[in-house]
Amino acid sequence: MTTGAAAPPGGLLRELRAVHALVLRDLLRMLGQPLQTVVMLVQPLLFLVLLGGGLAAVIPSTAVGGDYRTYLFPGILVMTVQTPAVTVGMRLITDRESGYLRETLMAPVRRSSLLYGTCLGGTAVATAQGAVLLAAAGTAGLPFRPLLFVSLLATLALTAFVLTALTSALAIGIRSVESFHTLLGLALMPLLFLSGAFFPLTALPGWLTQLTAVNPLAYAVDVLRRCIERYVPGSLTTTGVHWADWRPPALLEVLALALLGAAGLAWAARRFGRLE
Repeated sequence: MTTGAAAPPGGLLRELRAVHALVLRDLLRMLGQPLQTVVMLVQPLLFLVLLGGGLAAVIPSTAVGGDYRTYLFPGILVMTVQTPAVTVGMRLITDRESGYLRETLMAPVRRSSLLYGTCLGGTAVATAQGAVLLAAAGTAGLPFRPLLFVSLLATLALTAFVLTALTSALAIGIRSVESFHTLLGLALMPLLFLSGAFFPLTALPGWLTQLTAVNPLAYAVDVLRRCIERYVPGSLTTTGVHWADWRPPALLEVLALALLGAAGLAWAARRFGRLE
């Protein structure tokens, strides 16, 4: 199989078609399994309705700078894209166990193109599910403002890309779904709780606050909150990621996420190219 950097004449179009086919496959699979999509949306919706509604009456607005449901909504959005994004890694493992991956690797395209298509397909599915949950923004006290929704959706797409790339790179080196589940359980829940999704990062001990600077979910949640604050001024107190005593601007946080996603995808592509 060709793995070099140079593509033969017409090769680029063939690679792009392969990527497009894999993205389309994942979107059609999502449309063909509406029950699975609904199930994936149930947990974040329950968190929004039950946790948000219950704690909104307990947590004073001064603690989060506004309604707690509005404060919680960015974390719920991240939870929504998290599940379908990490499913890509599980599918890579199950495809290897079933032999389907070996058949896919026989396609006359580069292995990296197959991985890019798989990751972009997972990103598209996760973003689509995040877009569905955005329809519930009214329950979090957010007004319908097109620019706000576009900025939130763009941030969700970037978050889904980062999670898909990182979990794919992790899954390539794992042989069993059980081991993958265990690693994700040990990593994702602490990352989510240390992202500021449920409570301000200032409530954490100092040494934990510093750990949030290397937590990609903390950047995603912070950018989402900043989007809300920009279009709905005074709705939240954004106490997000800090580098020592300095809080990076939103654009720098977006750049950090994009670079992390690109590095994760490059690492995954390199490992995928060596897969036996």
